[in-house]
Amino acid sequence: MQKFRVGVDIGGTFTDIVFLGDDGQVLARKIASTPDDYSRAVLEGIKSGIRELGITAGMVSEVSHGFTVATNAIIEQKGAKTALITTEGFRDILEFRRNRIPRLYDLQYEKPPPLVKRQFRLEVGERLNFKGEVLRPLNKADVDRAVQYVLDKGVESVAVCLLHSYANPAHEQYIAQVLADKAPGVNLTISSELLPEMKEYERTSTTVINCYVRPVVERYLNLLTDGLTEMGVQVPLTVMQSNGGLATADIAKERPVYCIESGPAAGVVGAFHLGKRLGMPNLMTLDMGGTTAKASIIEDGEMLQAPEYEVGGEISVGHRLLRGSGHILRVPSIDLAEVGAGGGSIAVVDRSGSLRVGPQSSGAIPGPACYRLGGQDATVTDANVLLGFLNQTHLLGGAFEIDAELARKAISDNVARPLEMTDVEAAYGVHTLVNSNMGRALRAVSSERGRDPRRFDLITFGGSGPVHAVGLAAMLDISRVVVPPFPGVFSSFGL
Repeated sequence: MQKFRVGVDIGGTFTDIVFLGDDGQVLARKIASTPDDYSRAVLEGIKSGIRELGITAGMVSEVSHGFTVATNAIIEQKGAKTALITTEGFRDILEFRRNRIPRLYDLQYEKPPPLVKRQFRLEVGERLNFKGEVLRPLNKADVDRAVQYVLDKGVESVAVCLLHSYANPAHEQYIAQVLADKAPGVNLTISSELLPEMKEYERTSTTVINCYVRPVVERYLNLLTDGLTEMGVQVPLTVMQSNGGLATADIAKERPVYCIESGPAAGVVGAFHLGKRLGMPNLMTLDMGGTTAKASIIEDGEMLQAPEYEVGGEISVGHRLLRGSGHILRVPSIDLAEVGAGGGSIAVVDRSGSLRVGPQSSGAIPGPACYRLGGQDATVTDANVLLGFLNQTHLLGGAFEIDAELARKAISDNVARPLEMTDVEAAYGVHTLVNSNMGRALRAVSSERGRDPRRFDLITFGGSGPVHAVGLAAMLDISRVVVPPFPGVFSSFGL
């Protein structure tokens, strides 16, 4: 009996689903994401694929998943109610950070608010030195007070991060035991287990983020696994990690911090394997979706890894070069640069009369104006439809009808009239400007790090990537462009 592997990648606008059979048979589908409950789109898509292929749920041998649920929780500040228990005198480490700002002399800079409010950052008396030797014994009365406060305030998650606990976890382990005894329903992460390394800010931030998103990811994955079981898909669910590896759903629930960039990582993994098949060891990748575009490098046949990165910060340029713009995560990740440039990116004329595109996006609802879902803003997709770069009557092979006249009206009302130009000139301006924004991401991973872009081939994917490929290649003087089969769902192949 033939078996099918399923890859699912959730984006801000569409959810991509790929069925790959043992004999090479492929079914690829895009469906609108459901931000109120992302699992609904995934389950509907898998059920639809099973029905379309004429197979049974028992013929699904594997389901691999990349998601942005954790990232969205951080960016939108919709994570769990979290408390931090730390060494006396260090409750404000999340405020102090590393005293970096993204741009020198930026007097308007505002750092992102901490994920744990100050009243929930609790201190306990204790102190270890860097060797793990006890300089001040743990004050157990402080621990009891902190745990009682957690119970009184209805805290969902607790992060425990004490100074130098990587050298001696005894104090953290005691606090964990008290919490387990007195507050068994609270999610708990201790830094000496999650990240037993020096650098107290990075360790604290990583531990806090794990706690902040853990209940959100747990709820989502539980809904998904329960839905798959009800459907009859009785196979383990695996989740892409930020470093390009796969983890079981249970590990992802316990340590979601390792899966923050799971969706973007899947695309780079897919490009890596395609490059090996094509004999292309040097690739520059660009994944342009509905909300953002992600750039990365494969050099000499190897994906580049970063030991840490930031999340929830600026994405107007490659944010890994803008230290201090987001929340630090000390976990391995495929090295990416990200910009707010996608098919749903909104084009506006600001008060100075200048055209801007992104980072705001129309998202899945209402989406670009041409989607006929009530959107009024001009988007990159509307510009590409008006220019004829996209089919003017339908997308997704005819499965998704669009209205080119609505695209024209949105471009005319929001861009052409304010700038006193024709609709086509305005659309081309939007197209060119978004290319410029994405070019900055490609330069961030290449020329700004001492690499000559001309040494690389450009592989573009995502729903909007191939439309902009040639323009980007010309901008960077790249001689060869690769567009993979099924580019709109290519990240799902990487799973």
